[in-house]
Formats: sequence, C-alpha cells, structure tokens
Amino acid sequence: MEYVGLHDLPGTRTQLVPRKRNRCVVKAQPSSTASLGVLMRHSSQAWRDLFLLLSLLLVIVIYPFLDRGEVRRLVLGGLMFAPLLLATVRMAQIKVWVWPTVLLMGAVVISTVVSTLFPVRTLIGLKWGILAAFFGLSVIALFSYLKNARIIDDGHLYTAVSIYLLIGMLWFALYSAIDVLSPGSIQHSTSAAADHHAELLYFSLVTLSTIGYGDVIPLDGEVRMLAALEGIAGVLYIAITVALLVSAYRPRADSG
Repeated sequence: MEYVGLHDLPGTRTQLVPRKRNRCVVKAQPSSTASLGVLMRHSSQAWRDLFLLLSLLLVIVIYPFLDRGEVRRLVLGGLMFAPLLLATVRMAQIKVWVWPTVLLMGAVVISTVVSTLFPVRTLIGLKWGILAAFFGLSVIALFSYLKNARIIDDGHLYTAVSIYLLIGMLWFALYSAIDVLSPGSIQHSTSAAADHHAELLYFSLVTLSTIGYGDVIPLDGEVRMLAALEGIAGVLYIAITVALLVSAYRPRADSG
C-alpha cells in the first residue's frame, strides 16, 4: 500500500491518502516433466521387482527338471544367477547395502567356479554357505526397503512375495550345506537320490509354509531346530508383512 500526497490550498497541510496497488499472484504449477520422471522411475522399479519375482519362481519350478546329470546342473547353475543378479541390482540401489552386496556376489561367483572345477565336499559346502549368506542379506535389505515404504504400489507387493521366496531359498541353501558337509543329517524320500538338491528345496518350501508332508525328515537335532525356525520365520513374516502393508495403505486412503 502506498500513500499519495494531496495539496489543497496554500498554507494547508498535505493529506496522505492511501492508494491500493493491484498485484498479480502467480502460483507455481507443478512441473509436468518432474511428475513424468517420478512416474517413469516408479514404473521401472516395479518392473525390476517383477522380474526378480519371476526369476525366483522360474528357478523353483524348473529346479527338479534340471537337477539331473552334469550338463543339466550346469544349465541350472547358470539360471540360478538370474535371481542373484537381479537381487544384486535391486540391493545396489540402497546405498547402505551396496558394498556388502557386491562383496557377497563376488564371493558367490568365485566359490561357484572353484567348486565346479574342484568338486571337493568342503568347497561345495562352502559354496552353499556363501549362497545362504547372500540370500539372508537379500532378505534383510529388501525387508528394510519394504518396512520404510509409506505408500504401497505394485513394486512393493512384488518385493513382499520375493522376500518370502528368498527366505525359502535361504533355508534351502543351509540344508544343502548341511547335507553336503554332514551326509545323513536329512532323511530323503526313497523315490529320490540323496544328492538331489531339488528335494531339499521342496523340503524348505513346505516347511516355510508349515505344510510338512513328512516325506523328508531331519534327523540331527541341529537340523530339526533349523527346520522349526524356518516354520516360525514363515508365519511371522506373513503376519508382520500384512501389518506393514495395511498400515502403509492408510495414508493413501485418508488422503483420498
């Protein structure tokens, strides 16, 4: 607001009269380019999460068919690296987990090559142990990403299912390491050979889902406790994840 002086007659005082100034207020409009960039980033992230889930499902489905013969097992070993690479790319996007992920992935590659060239029982067991550590790190990193989400989209749902399957892969690797280093710790079914890891993958998944058909039986006390912990982990993961997903949906529902 400005004041304008008005002079009436000589000898009189100057009057100050307020004068209003017209002002135009320009509101900043959100940039359409920035919104499009955010949308494309979320879309690409959802696709990467979907590819990780599909690669895990593919490995689980085809494992029994390729776990026979040396050539098929080499093909299976190559396909196993698909979810490993996708999980590495996914965790590398979280700054805290970049170096642990890269180091463990390198250890997995080296141990796999060495155990293939020198199929010694100790090296094979070490390979499965490193794989178990990698799957465990994947579960922790992806679950922290899921826990910190404020709004749930399709990518988070894909990640939630992938974590559940990765938990099964984690225990599968542990069972495989124990079965290699301590033969006879797990009683296999009579219809499969004792060295078929596909049966251990099956045992891990049915234990995780608390089905437990009883055709594969852990004999040693340590393996029994490990199987019991897997069943507990499967139940707790579903309960905690459902609670996280429901709580993350609330802000979006209230804002609408």
